[in-house]
Amino acid sequence: MDHPESQYLNLIKDVLENGSTETGRNGITKSIFGYSMRFSLKNGCVPLLTTKRVAWKTCFNELIWFINGCTNNQKLIDKNVHIWDANSTREFLDSRGLQNNEINDLGPVYGHQWRYFNAEYENCHTDYTGKGIDQLQNIINSLKDPEQRTSRRLVLSAWNPCQISEMALPPCHVLMQFYVKENKYLSCSLYQRSGDIGLGVPFNIASYSFLTHIIANHCGLIADEFVHFIGNAHIYEDHFDSLKIQIEREPLEFPSMKIINTHNNINDYSIDDIQWTKKYVHHEPIKMNLSA
Repeated sequence: MDHPESQYLNLIKDVLENGSTETGRNGITKSIFGYSMRFSLKNGCVPLLTTKRVAWKTCFNELIWFINGCTNNQKLIDKNVHIWDANSTREFLDSRGLQNNEINDLGPVYGHQWRYFNAEYENCHTDYTGKGIDQLQNIINSLKDPEQRTSRRLVLSAWNPCQISEMALPPCHVLMQFYVKENKYLSCSLYQRSGDIGLGVPFNIASYSFLTHIIANHCGLIADEFVHFIGNAHIYEDHFDSLKIQIEREPLEFPSMKIINTHNNINDYSIDDIQWTKKYVHHEPIKMNLSA
């Protein structure tokens, strides 16, 4: 049976061999439209890609930033996370028409939509408590209720057309849905409109798998599966050579983890709540540049 990481490696091969060459907003890509992958989360498994090193701490800290509804890049910088830096400069914000945003104020991006959907945005320092719709807490409330956890409406959207123009970057991973079977096993699916296969997709797989483990633990459930749907799956031209190296590598066994604490408030989880039960073993890092 193929290693589950082969789904990702096959995506790379498919795009390199059969992708359409397109010139987009930030460079030349090869792309296909429509791809899906499934990853087991059973027994604490985390599908961190092993054919290169994935910066899982950076990924996890960004996820906690989303969960907390934060839109201030400085909070990430304070954690030594720099994946949003290029999108929070004065030059980039001005290019989006966000001259009134201070540097590092990303506008109503993911966290704002997860926790305060459509609340009128002022700035990244504003307390939005009680404003907008707390989509994440609503899902948690339903998952904790045996009468509601089998609902087909456990959907969270980061795509808000009313506020796209206020965001430094429109969301790429736009829609998640949760599913409970046998009253105890939790799965999550993600629809991603745009997937940067070289850099973004490995983070997205890890991030939403971490999220599923956290939500399962928080709601007294067991993480089961992460299902990933990608619309525009693309590889940037300057990533071609790096990914050709990666697809020649043999995948290794995925790591496993457990969450050692259960907090009353979803905002209170941190990287200190993670304990690895099977070490993350991986091939050498592969350097690729981020396209803002």
